[in-house]
Formats: sequence, structure tokens, C-alpha cells
Amino acid sequence: MDILPNALLAYLDDHCDPEPEVLKKLNRETHIKVLKPNMLSGHYQGRLLSFLSKMVQPKRILEIGTYTGYSAICLAEGLADDGILHTIEVNREMEEIITSHLKLTNVENKIKLHFGQAEAVIVDLQEDVFDLVFIDADKKNNYTYFQLVFDKVRSGGLIIIDNVLWKGKVYGTEKDADTEGIRKLNDQIAVDSRIEKLILPVRDGLLVIRKK
Repeated sequence: MDILPNALLAYLDDHCDPEPEVLKKLNRETHIKVLKPNMLSGHYQGRLLSFLSKMVQPKRILEIGTYTGYSAICLAEGLADDGILHTIEVNREMEEIITSHLKLTNVENKIKLHFGQAEAVIVDLQEDVFDLVFIDADKKNNYTYFQLVFDKVRSGGLIIIDNVLWKGKVYGTEKDADTEGIRKLNDQIAVDSRIEKLILPVRDGLLVIRKK
């Protein structure tokens, strides 16, 4: 999934803040117990998500795609004292690993876990305004999720979308449906005048969007 050379990735890991112990444990257990452990955000991307969250100091965060909870914990590190993070996961089988590791953190009471189809959960959420949204779920629906949450994000708020470089395929010659879908997302975001945007070449590509 990483598009950068392994030596550079190791250097980046060595020169950012260390991975917290609870996240090291979650990282290890995800690789041992869960299918597709490469879906985990990991050390460097996790520290970036934490850093961005701390810069925004959000009161309300929405995450679409919890997986084993690694990125939710990272994002919650930046929450205001009275803040809350809503995270949505479609796979109920993830519940045990998510909740068991949340109990080891100091942000457990700031994270509200929802199970179900993301579109339905988003519609039912009582929150009207979010300061930060992280989209990391089924890639074919990324633009749908972007549209669903856009009016709920405050001016100056961030929307972050993962996997937008798609193993480098988006700037190659591949024509498969998944690659074409992510290309379309990136192209639509690039011409949207309501936002400022840039793609960071972190792991599989993070698209960082700031709503004007």
C-alpha cells in the first residue's frame, strides 16, 4: 500500500513522535488477528492524523470506516475537553478488538462507536456541525460520503480522505473500475471552488480538504 520507498518510510517513522504504547499493541494485534492489516493507518499516518486534529482542536469529529480503531484513537487525541468523535464501522466483528483497545486509552469516553451502513448512520446522527471528518471506508462511495458530510462541516473545517493515490495507479495507465473511481473523485475535488485541497503522499495518499 505504501508508495514511498521502505528506507524513507523507516526514516520518517524514526523522526516523528513515537507510536504510543496502546497503538503499538493495537498495531500488532491487528496484524496477527485481522484480515487485511494493511488497512491500518499505522505509525506515521497516525501521528499525522493526531497532529492535524490537534491543530484544529475539534469539538466534533466524524470518522467513516473504523476498522480496528487505530485512526479513531489518533484523531481523538486532538479533541477539545468536551469533544466527541463519532466513528462508523460496517463490520460488527470488529467490535471486540475496537472496544478492548479503547479501554486502554484516555479517550475512550470521547469516542462513540456506530455499526451499520455509513450513509444511513450519517443521516441519523444528531450532530449538525463537524470540525473534522475522516473518510476511510469503501472507496467506491468516497464522493457520496463527501457530499453527505459537506454541509455538516463548518467553514474552516477539514475533510480528509484516505487512499486517493491507490498504490500509484491513479497516475498510471490502469483502467479498472476502482482506479477510475478514485481518479474521478480526485478530479471532482480538484475543481471544487468551495474548498482548498492538497494530496499528501503519505502511505496510500491522503487528500486534505479545507472548507472555505
